Amino acid sequence: MIRRAALACACALALVLAPGTGAADDKSVIEISGAKRGAYPLALPLAVNSDGDLAKLVQEVSSFDMKVAGVFKVLDPAGFLADLDAEKLSIEPQKWKDVGAYGVQKYKITSTGNNVEIEFRLYEVSKGASASLTRTYKGSKADVRDFVHAWCNAVLEYYTGQAGFFGSKLAFVVKKKGQSTVMAMDFDGNSVYAVTRNKSINMLPDFSPGGGQIAFTSYMRNNPDVYVVSAGGGRPKKIASYKGMNTGPQFSPDGSKLAVTLSKDGNPEIYVISASDGKIIKRITDNKAIDTSPAWSPDGSELAFVSDREGSPQIFVVSSSGGAAKRVSKNGNYNTTPTWSPKKGARVIAYTTRDGNYDIVTLDLDTKAMVRITQDEGNNEEPSFSPDGRAIAFARTGGGGSGIYIANADGTGKATKVWSGTATGVDWGPAPAP
Repeated sequence: MIRRAALACACALALVLAPGTGAADDKSVIEISGAKRGAYPLALPLAVNSDGDLAKLVQEVSSFDMKVAGVFKVLDPAGFLADLDAEKLSIEPQKWKDVGAYGVQKYKITSTGNNVEIEFRLYEVSKGASASLTRTYKGSKADVRDFVHAWCNAVLEYYTGQAGFFGSKLAFVVKKKGQSTVMAMDFDGNSVYAVTRNKSINMLPDFSPGGGQIAFTSYMRNNPDVYVVSAGGGRPKKIASYKGMNTGPQFSPDGSKLAVTLSKDGNPEIYVISASDGKIIKRITDNKAIDTSPAWSPDGSELAFVSDREGSPQIFVVSSSGGAAKRVSKNGNYNTTPTWSPKKGARVIAYTTRDGNYDIVTLDLDTKAMVRITQDEGNNEEPSFSPDGRAIAFARTGGGGSGIYIANADGTGKATKVWSGTATGVDWGPAPAP
């Protein structure tokens, strides 16, 4: 893998149904804590009296979103007892209670030519036939996927208090015929497109905090230099072209800086540079070993990076203002590609570890608790957290098929493939604007 070459039901989500305290309305809450496993049973019936093809698309997209959210159990439509034609946009609570549903999604699609309107309703069976959440979206048929993602984000936020990652994008690299192209796509594998168009080696993409730009390393001028390009593609701007290696750019949380690996003084070290003009702001490491793969903590106060200063590649953490670095990875003799969880109040990193195969683990830097995300399913590398920290995307070769996968960040459940092929440099972009 490119980054390697740079160096040579037990413990999960509890469902708590309780009235909201001090809130204006009485909600069911999925509390993301607890020692017992559970998943909120959610029914997603196909809409009636609607455009058939669009109705199937809505059901398909919402089912995928809810399944990968990590907190819902999407019920099999084959077992539904309700008369959907009679119910229309409403529900008969007992019919849904009898199939074990706690929540029911209903929707109606009205289309005229290329224009479409979708009305969504969410029902909580214990509360009867009054909808707990409603949304209406209007636009063109090309917007339907975006509408469904927006609705699913609203549903997840209703239940958990946190918006979801539906509608976000993934960047990654595909190598073909001697060149490597930075690609991007919707998080669910749809709408894949090329970000870079040059016939060179492009690698290690990183979305800006707002999602409008992607920083990456390219050999397009015969040297590994740092560029920034619009996330939609276009003409890239060269940011750093110091003598030797300029690799692995990572935007700071405020987007004003980039953490990079530079070898301008003969040895790969971590630097912080300006994201606008590449001027060096701070040299972070100063060691005879190889230091690479910097990653910012969510508050910008720390950097995780990889170093072989103790004999093998390991994960270290250092203040973003410089100083002494501390080794944090203790498992095995090969640990690379760190990335931070964006969850507030948490100091959790995910990284690639080798103990036979390459696998993904997470490490809580405060409690030292380690969670294995993958095991015994091919080689899994280069993790990247979802914008809400609930999921991790990574590249896999072998073990069920090479591609990009999404897995729950708590280590529960099976990973879901969202793209098939050989990929490297996976990076998960920010959540879409509400």
